Amino acid sequence: MSDFKWLENGSVTDAAGFKACGVTAGLKKSGKADMALIFSEKSANFAGVFTSCVFAAAPVRVSRSKVRSSAAARAFIINSGNANACTGANGLANANKMCELTAEALNISAGEVLVASTGRIGVQMPMDIISKGITMAAAALAADGGNQAAEAIMTTDTVPKACALQVELSGGTVTIGAICKGVGMIDPQMKTAPHATMICCITTDAACSNELLESMLAENTECSFNRITVDGDMSTNDTCVIFANGASGVTLTAGSADAEKFRAALLAVMQNLARKQVMDGEGATKFVAIEVNGAPDTAAAKLCAEAVANSLLCKTAWFGCDPNWGRIVAALGYSGADFDPDKVDIFYDDKIVVNAGGDAGTPESELAEVMKKREFTVRINMNQGAGEYWVWTSDVSYEYVKINAEYHT
Repeated sequence: MSDFKWLENGSVTDAAGFKACGVTAGLKKSGKADMALIFSEKSANFAGVFTSCVFAAAPVRVSRSKVRSSAAARAFIINSGNANACTGANGLANANKMCELTAEALNISAGEVLVASTGRIGVQMPMDIISKGITMAAAALAADGGNQAAEAIMTTDTVPKACALQVELSGGTVTIGAICKGVGMIDPQMKTAPHATMICCITTDAACSNELLESMLAENTECSFNRITVDGDMSTNDTCVIFANGASGVTLTAGSADAEKFRAALLAVMQNLARKQVMDGEGATKFVAIEVNGAPDTAAAKLCAEAVANSLLCKTAWFGCDPNWGRIVAALGYSGADFDPDKVDIFYDDKIVVNAGGDAGTPESELAEVMKKREFTVRINMNQGAGEYWVWTSDVSYEYVKINAEYHT
């Protein structure tokens, strides 16, 4: 798309008027950075989407409430190493306290601070460490600190995830920056705001109403973060928020051409991060796009795509470079979608695997070569309607089991 350009090493601080940092408070035994702070120098409009898990963590409950009731926000405090989930009244009080401490350190109101946490579930937050970390973070804020913030929110991620782009609008240039984390417990099943997956912070120097931000964030979530799955598990702490501080002097108006260009650019940022999550999936060696076309309707296409994407038998076959298409048709068959199996064709990239519901006769050696790629596409043409849906997923490796078998200890 010619209307925007990617910025090298981009992050949340590429948008004008934002500062950020990542510091080591001491939550992680590794001694790595574990607290991030993103701050807007001026009041910002904002919106957010959150997990639909019934066991929503305390910080999710606090931030979700502010999205529904507050007019503006300026700061986002995020810690890794402790999820503050399933921690009862104490956990909720501690999440609110994190907002209060951050507000005091920045000389703003607690209502202008959002909070997110990631890490082990069911452990009370060590507030002495948190308090020290917030003080350190407020002092460390920098106009180029976005990538440090991306590092500080990592848990089992192997690389930080950040990006930024500039989009040319009729009133001038607007920048969108973002950071996110998440490589496991990734399988969103969201419908409408406020729902999403993982932890993500998006910043922009455009001026935009909360209502328009929420609309664009919710719409784009459905075609980015809600289209990825690593392991079929939804987190208690999934959070994605966007801040718009207007520092560029460019205002977005609902229904305008500029708003549509911005929405498309925002989608590009969100898809960029969603892709990075799958590429860095816990123990992942493959990035697999599942594309379903020709389904009876969109609902059937979604059922089929998600069944294949979450099948442990399919995911382990991909890890082993085994072109066992029987596992794919089995997943399609139990997906719950109503379709005629005798009309289904399946391709691995451009190699036909299944023709009219049966073996297409392509030599397994050719199919295995596709399976050896770091990225490939499983394309399923059902040949019985206009329904289509896609999902990005990964394989399941020995390393995935090792990471998650040892995560608690």
